[in-house]
Parts: sequence; C-alpha cells; structure tokens
Amino acid sequence: MQLAVYIGWLMHRTLGGIIAGALFVLPGVVAIMVLSWVYALYGNVGPIEALFFGLKAAVLAIVVQAVIRIGSRALKNDAMVVIAAASFIAIFGFAVPFPLIILIAGLIGYFGARAGLPAFRNGGGHGKVGTIQVDDADTLLGEESPDHTQANRGWAFRISAVFLVLWLAPVALLFAVFGPANVFAQIGGFFSVMAVVTFGGAYAVLAYVAQEAVQNFGWLASGEMLDGLGMAETTPGPLIMVTQFVGFMGAFRDGGGLSPLVAGTLGGLLTTWVTFTPCFLWIFLGAPFIERLRDNKVLSAALTAITAAVVGVILNLAVWFGLHVVFEEVGTITTFALDLDVPVWLSINLAAAALVLTALVAVFRFKLGPVTVPAGCAIAGLALHLAGMA
Repeated sequence: MQLAVYIGWLMHRTLGGIIAGALFVLPGVVAIMVLSWVYALYGNVGPIEALFFGLKAAVLAIVVQAVIRIGSRALKNDAMVVIAAASFIAIFGFAVPFPLIILIAGLIGYFGARAGLPAFRNGGGHGKVGTIQVDDADTLLGEESPDHTQANRGWAFRISAVFLVLWLAPVALLFAVFGPANVFAQIGGFFSVMAVVTFGGAYAVLAYVAQEAVQNFGWLASGEMLDGLGMAETTPGPLIMVTQFVGFMGAFRDGGGLSPLVAGTLGGLLTTWVTFTPCFLWIFLGAPFIERLRDNKVLSAALTAITAAVVGVILNLAVWFGLHVVFEEVGTITTFALDLDVPVWLSINLAAAALVLTALVAVFRFKLGPVTVPAGCAIAGLALHLAGMA
C-alpha cells in the first residue's frame, strides 16, 4: 500500500499518490466486504465451512513459506538469529505485545550501530540503493528527479496534518460520544495503534491482531480468525485487508442497537479507514526525505534488527495457526510470566493434518503458487466434507 502511494506520488505528486493508494485497496475492500456478509449469513452451512476448512491448511503452508523466505534474507549473522529467537520466545511463550518487541528490537539495532558492533554495521539491505544499474532512459522519472521529489518540509507537514486529522478525528469523536467501552471506539482505537506498528508486513502484524482480537477483545474465535486469513488469501489483497473482516465480526456481534449486518459493515469500513489512512500520512511525510534516510546507517541498523524480530513474530503466527488448524483443542500453561499455548494431543484432526501436509508439499516440493494452493485446498476440503471425513 505504502509503495503504491509512493510510486503514485513520484509520478503525479499528491493526487497521484492518493489515487494510487485508494485504487490499490479498493478491490480488496469490496471483495472482503462481500465475503464477510456471506460468512456472517452462511458461515455455518456445511459446504461453506468445508471450503474454509481447506483454506486454513493452505494459509498455514503459505505462512510457513513466508517465515523461511523472510528468514533467509534477514538472518545474516548470529545476532540477527538471536533477535529472531528472542522475539519468538517473547511473543509465543510470554505474550509480550508486538509493539514492545518492535521497539526493543529497534533500540538494539540503533545502539548496536552506535557502538560500532560488526553485526549491525552493514544495514542488512536497508542501505543506499545502487547495486543494480538501470539506464536513466529506462526509469520512470528519466534522467533527473522531478522538483517535487526534493525535500520540502512545508508541503510534507501540511499534507501530513490533513491526513492526521482525517485519521484521528473520527476515532476521537467515537471515544467522546460513545465512550471507550463501545465496540466502534475500540475498533478505531485498536486498529489505529496497529497502523503505527505495521513493521514486517501483514504476516507479522497479524499475530498481534489475532492475539488482541481473539483473546482480549473477544471479537471473534481463533477458528474465525483463521477463516478470515483464508478469505483474505483468496482476494486481490493486500493481505492486511483481513483486518476489515475482524472489525466486521466485532461490530456484527455487538452493534449497540444497530442491525448486525449494518453494524458489521460500519465496523469493517471503520477498520479499513483507520488502517490505511495513516499509510498516506507516513509516505507524504517521509517521501521527500527518503534519500537522506537511506544514507542513515544507524536508522538502517534499527530497521535490520526489526526485520530480524519480525521473523520470530511470523514464526509465532505459523505455530499459532498450526495449533488451531491441526488440533480441535488447545490448552494454556500459565505459570508466573509464562503464557504458553499447548495442543491437546488426543484432539488431533487427522483430515486437517493430512491436508496441511499436502499443502506444504505443494508449496515447497512442487512450488505451486498462492492462487493454486488455496484453490486446491478449498476443493479438497469440500471433497472431504462430501465424503463425510471433515
């Protein structure tokens, strides 16, 4: 989303960025809203349940693939491996909030670079672009950068102030009118916080969303969260659009006097607004200064450490999904600071385990893509249902 806004801004200034960002998410907004209605109305119907049963296996395989893909790029030395392992233990074993993990990782990278430690010296790929040579005639902007891409503090602060108001004014109004216990105020507040900590992409932040939406707010069950991610994998994207489904289900069940479908629709749209409006703010505020940021080795080291932490967070997401897909029951061990999910081994779902294994083979052995695998798993789930096995 932010890349789309940035490219639009490079091509056609502010209006270009707004149009590019809006059109990037619009197909996903429509698709997820339609599927949310279908899920709310018919989610308990056998064939629909079976399709989502299959999709869960595909999602798990895709998340595992994301862990390996990002880890192979980010974990270039022992220090990065330690950061990734520590972040996994912190979030999976002790339920440490995702924003706190990101903050600590960034500080480790920052002070590591300031201290001149070798592990934080190279920036892990966040340094200045220049390893690939492209002819000026082949680039979008030609031989010279347009004047509007030069640093302009006045423009950056003015346009950012507009989007800051557009983002936070509705949230503040909800809190003022309905109070902090209202579901719409909670949705606006929570997803506004999420928008500030979306480091590492959807897979990283979804562990945080699942933790809060399922365990703290009770907007939906863990199985429904898995269904939502499977739903998002079948749409044009971006994957983080699953948050619209989370907001929809939260408001659908606690609409405060509104009809469930109306409340769900408003909750989903509110979620999308507070999730994506900040993207414009970040890009318009930072775009004119991006070249300077690329040269900042200390900032680059902080981002590198955050990327390593994200690997551990995504691994947590994969394990969490795996436990809830393969096992019918998941228990919790709570001792002192420990808060650990453990499977009830006798509750294993053999059909789900077989489907997960098949999806993993399809992804890693046969290199099938993110369209083929979900579609195949959904069909397999339906077939198992018709055969009376799922």
